[in-house]
Amino acid sequence: MISLNILDYSPIDEGETAAGALNQTTRLAQLAERVGFKRFWVAEHHHVASVAGSTPEMLMMHLATSTENIRIGSGGVMLPHYSAYKVAENFRTLEALHPGRIDLGIGRSRSYRIVNEALNESKTKRLSYEQQLTDLQKYFADDTESEHRFQSLQAMPVIDTTPEMWLLGTGQGSARLAAEKGMGYAYAHFAKPSQQGVEAVEAYREEFRPSTFLKEPEVIIAVFAVVAETAEKAEELAMAFDLWLLFVESDSPPPYYPSIETAKKRGFSASEKEKVVRNRQRMLIGTAEQVKARIDAIAEQYATDEITIIPNISGADNRMNELRLLAAAFNLSGK
Repeated sequence: MISLNILDYSPIDEGETAAGALNQTTRLAQLAERVGFKRFWVAEHHHVASVAGSTPEMLMMHLATSTENIRIGSGGVMLPHYSAYKVAENFRTLEALHPGRIDLGIGRSRSYRIVNEALNESKTKRLSYEQQLTDLQKYFADDTESEHRFQSLQAMPVIDTTPEMWLLGTGQGSARLAAEKGMGYAYAHFAKPSQQGVEAVEAYREEFRPSTFLKEPEVIIAVFAVVAETAEKAEELAMAFDLWLLFVESDSPPPYYPSIETAKKRGFSASEKEKVVRNRQRMLIGTAEQVKARIDAIAEQYATDEITIIPNISGADNRMNELRLLAAAFNLSGK
């Protein structure tokens, strides 16, 4: 049986505010719990004016308090920007308050140059990503015996449980690193929907080394999904999604997620239509049953039973509706 998760960007719908978007994320998490989704993750995006999700740890604390049972996580924390020690203490605090419910999804997106400079300007040196992951695991394991430059240092608070750790990635490098560190691997199919992804996941499983935190390899596949009651309505939502992706890739994107009406009125140039065709390969579009069939095929392709849905579509009501439709199609069991 396939378990479904949600990764939410907190999109700021046209005519709405960032505060409203964060409140809508809260309602979406509560609905996801009610209808039976397993995890609800939030993203870290900087310098993207159309999404409000920039600090996942802060939002996670609010969401975990606003829900009861669903796992709450980051999709993900961009570790190269931060101290592994501070990340460990942030997530230990979350886990202490909500034991057994916290996921730490880790990524290394380099984002915009200005963002990288602003987040790293006070650093005297940069550690490798591999070293930061080693440091993070040292702190979560309370390892004060192994040789380390901060051997006696412990991350506070010291607690009995540990957040689940997932490495996010799009290829062989991240897959092999997740295998080496004995972490779960979350593959971004929505970014690179190709045979290379299947090969990356296979490499992860083949090279996986059990760790203190994970004994067997675990895989999550993340997809963009556009779901509505009819294929025609799904196509309209996909058109707005097409435009948002074009906006994000442009030099001066507007500070909102475009509505269906805006997408219809604006239309697309010839060069934009070519980009839309390419981007459509990254999406699952249709009714819940149509998208379920695609998800079932992807799950089989990657030999996984856990799929993360990114319902990044226009309109809070449409996002809520997508969750209800998918929950019904997959016979999820909620509260």
